[in-house]
Amino acid sequence: MLLLVGLGNPGPTYAENRHNIGFMAIDAIARRHALPPFRKRFNGLLTEGTIDGQSVILLKPQTFMNKSGDSVAGPVRFYKLKPKDVVVFHDDLDLQPGKIRVKSGGGHGGHNGLRSIDSHLGRDYRRVRLGIGHPGDKDRVHGYVLHDFYRADRPWLDPLLDAIAEAAPLLVAGDDGRFMNKVVTLTAPPKPERPAPAGKNGNGAPPSNS
Repeated sequence: MLLLVGLGNPGPTYAENRHNIGFMAIDAIARRHALPPFRKRFNGLLTEGTIDGQSVILLKPQTFMNKSGDSVAGPVRFYKLKPKDVVVFHDDLDLQPGKIRVKSGGGHGGHNGLRSIDSHLGRDYRRVRLGIGHPGDKDRVHGYVLHDFYRADRPWLDPLLDAIAEAAPLLVAGDDGRFMNKVVTLTAPPKPERPAPAGKNGNGAPPSNS
């Protein structure tokens, strides 16, 4: 059994914030794989089901970001999970918007949600880092992460969330490399068509005089 956790802040005020991209990813996975409605449990919103035959729990902590670990610790204890059975989706300022990385262990990088989870589980859980970019000034970070995504962000944000949901079976299977590759492939912009050489039609034949 795996516990997939999305980090964010609860309530409609924060729903579209950059800091809530972890919630958005969990919602996309739940929709794509037809999991039951979320219900209140463990100081969070939780649903259970299977993805590609693997039992999973999806959790959105409702404790606010800096106490995310209080919620995550509940199902870890109840289901007797180990840190390696936990996958956390979170926003990452150090990645360009739309980029994704998966790693196991490591530091929290100043992310309050990860810092809280570290205090309960240690560091040996898996993380899915979802790039939101950096405002360029550390003094602007707080307002930046707690600001809604712009309409101009949707062309990369929506395909990213869709790709994560489609590739989720690979993540659940523990194949982090193929998961990342599939997300990158699914979100890659289409290659522009090469123009036909001058003096030829689209089939590479000389132009017709008829």
